[in-house]
Amino acid sequence: MKSIAISGSPRENVGKRDAKELRYQGLVPAVLYGGPTQTHFSVSAADLRAVVYTPVVHFIDLDVAGVKSQAIIKDMQFHPLTEQLIHIDFLLLDEKKPITIEIPVKLTGTSPGVKVGGKLVQKLRKLRIKALPKDHLDAIEVSIESLEVGKSVKVSDLKLETLIITNAVEDTIVSVTTSRALRQAEQEAASGKK
Repeated sequence: MKSIAISGSPRENVGKRDAKELRYQGLVPAVLYGGPTQTHFSVSAADLRAVVYTPVVHFIDLDVAGVKSQAIIKDMQFHPLTEQLIHIDFLLLDEKKPITIEIPVKLTGTSPGVKVGGKLVQKLRKLRIKALPKDHLDAIEVSIESLEVGKSVKVSDLKLETLIITNAVEDTIVSVTTSRALRQAEQEAASGKK
């Protein structure tokens, strides 16, 4: 999985007034959890754009006043009106502890059902995956090469060696349904046979 380096500055004061002042300066208050103590720091909002506004999941190489650590984004809070990022939480990674994160689903191939007029419906765009940090992937590839009209790929159909999918096994990831045009063509063909 890809990593992005982000630098932060420690926060002396932790509170609403201090957080508001940081945001006014273009910084985002942040907390790093998972270590022996919580680390409160601030990060440039511009530095976070590459990891916040993307469907791709990244590991983050944090550098807070010379202390380096690897983490993932655990939670983000946005302003309800401006949708500006106002707070971010990071979770420290431990190579021996599995973590659960959402990873994007990438469809591969061409469905024969779509070629004959079916409609491709992707119900899950991300899957919750539990694995050790070294085993996580950038995306889960799902082949649609064998999807005929009326068929689907469910979570139970995926076989991943080092990863555990925590979504419900009966959840549908992608399916090919009958489109209106295909249904109409089938009705016309059926009425023409009579």
